[in-house]
Amino acid sequence: MVIISHLFSLGKKMKIYKVYVFSGTIKIKMMEKEMGEIMQAYTYVSEGKFELREKSKPVLMHERDAIVKVTLASICSSDLHIKHGSVPRAVPGITVGHEMVGIVESVGSAVTKVKPGDRVTVNVETFCGECFFCKKGYVNNCTDKNGGWALGCRIDGGQAEYVRVPFADQGLNKIPEEVTDRQALLVGDVLATGYWAARISEITEEDTVLVIGAGPTGICTLLCVMLKNPKRIIVCEKDENRICFIREHYPEILTVSPEKCEEFVRDNSDHGGADVVLEVAGAESTFRLAWECARPNAVVTVVALYDKAQTLPLPEMYGKNLTFKTGGVDGCDCEETLKLIAEGRINTEPLITHTYPLSRIEEGHDLFENNRDGVIKVAVEC
Repeated sequence: MVIISHLFSLGKKMKIYKVYVFSGTIKIKMMEKEMGEIMQAYTYVSEGKFELREKSKPVLMHERDAIVKVTLASICSSDLHIKHGSVPRAVPGITVGHEMVGIVESVGSAVTKVKPGDRVTVNVETFCGECFFCKKGYVNNCTDKNGGWALGCRIDGGQAEYVRVPFADQGLNKIPEEVTDRQALLVGDVLATGYWAARISEITEEDTVLVIGAGPTGICTLLCVMLKNPKRIIVCEKDENRICFIREHYPEILTVSPEKCEEFVRDNSDHGGADVVLEVAGAESTFRLAWECARPNAVVTVVALYDKAQTLPLPEMYGKNLTFKTGGVDGCDCEETLKLIAEGRINTEPLITHTYPLSRIEEGHDLFENNRDGVIKVAVEC
């Protein structure tokens, strides 16, 4: 007769002990049972709380999936939006993180563009490539249940040792041999966002372009605007450390504080305001600043994600005839941006100011959220 049954975990195996009594003699039988592999994953527990937890290593769930061993991940302001409840569709319990690079470990039977051993970037968006919106290039609006921003929001993301990537043929891009992991790290999200924003903003070589915000996404947007060779570029930023970063790395770019921005843009443009404004800051006052700094008939591209609703004061804007373009990003240009990095035309590595191991990811999040020590971007070694 069994009188005691006890189990405990030891490494990757579960030890099960059963104690038997036969005619007054106690005999112990031990059995070993293989468990699924366990990994560390930074988890959205509840509003206001992230935590590094043990989870089972992901497995292939669909023929179009891939499992990627994450080598380097990054902390993004969108993670903070999830933490503070500004992303209602985010699912508690998921692993956060949507900026990562890694090595393909396994692929589903229908995956043809990547194979185990390939070094890859991971797109922030998952998309089927087959629905109406995907065929139009509007991959953010993919109609599949895993379409759009799913990784690190609605399904487990990449601030972990491994990640499952749906639609791997669309969501993974091979990293050229001459491009390092650090050079490629921002390709799937903030650089994809900047490239998309510059692409839809109709920038010409005659334009004065205003970029509001010099955080990671703002700087990536700046880099992509520079590819368009406009007549002049102005960056508006309140943080003196980030202004210094812009002046050090991109001395040809004009800089200004928000308090002086409207007058400065008017004095440094040909038609009384910016021809194109890209709003990347997402602060309470920057949406209004964006349209106020735009000349009549300008394009205003809203890249930022706001914590609060913004007001469009149409009576005040009457007669400006502005064209507004809004996100989220259609991140389907990662192959092109990787080529630009390989050619030396884009370099985002200077944005990575701090690096932490996964075991200390909480410190990295605290540093990033509180904007300490001149942080721009934090990399996480997984």
